[in-house]
Amino acid sequence: MTTAAIDARAGRRCHNALNSLHSTHYFSPDLGRELGALGVTEAPAVNFAARAAALGPVGAGAVTAAFYNYKHDLVARHVPAVWEKVTPEQALAARLRAVDATLRRLLGEEAVASAGMAEAAELALRAAEGCSRGARPLYSAHADLPVPDAPHLALWHAATLLREHRGDGHLAALVTAGLDGLEALVTHTATGKGLAPKWVFTTRGWTREEWDAAVGRLRERGLVDAAGELTEEGTALREGIERETDRLDAAPYAHLGAEGVARLTELASGFARTALGAGAFPADLLAKR
Repeated sequence: MTTAAIDARAGRRCHNALNSLHSTHYFSPDLGRELGALGVTEAPAVNFAARAAALGPVGAGAVTAAFYNYKHDLVARHVPAVWEKVTPEQALAARLRAVDATLRRLLGEEAVASAGMAEAAELALRAAEGCSRGARPLYSAHADLPVPDAPHLALWHAATLLREHRGDGHLAALVTAGLDGLEALVTHTATGKGLAPKWVFTTRGWTREEWDAAVGRLRERGLVDAAGELTEEGTALREGIERETDRLDAAPYAHLGAEGVARLTELASGFARTALGAGAFPADLLAKR
């Protein structure tokens, strides 16, 4: 088992492919159906119950801290009240049922039962062995959960571990860079790779007025221009954040090794392309305006 350093870009590419698979359930009707059957019907509550359940029946403060870019008022409207409708254990079980249905629908039964799926699961789980718990609440909480038996669910579980591990480190990089949750969203959207503003307002609870105020603060710092586009300094800041995130997230991919990372990226990218082609995500999800 190697621990040699690998190209940070290779680790990021692997993460991006796995994160695409992980994220499919957030936009799946299966998740709303499973949790709706348990009494959780509002979209924000579904999201909070599904992702925060691994933390246990926590309050709004813990969720806001761990999720970082959600408006606290939105979180507090649904947490901890959601735990009166569903226990974390019930939410986790519902999430896994939704993931099972979603991946079977998007990828097809042949892919779900394929040797490539089993190989990808084994590689991703091996990479996750290189993760660390310290200062990583969402990763650490998910690491306490059992690995599902079915390969496609084991791959999704491992993708979740790797996604939350990177995400927890990314928050540390954002704090170091002096970006609050909304400013992080604004600058990410300005790169062309982040959520379109309409999705930020719909899912994160922020308003257009709050978005514009964040743009104003970033303009005062010289990070965006009058049109809301990243300046040279803003681009450098975002690139620095990604490099620091890569550094903090290097261990899992070094543990897997360059050959394993390349193979996992190949397999996960194929599955992700299939999911994308099957309509896993809204067409207008990523946009600057």
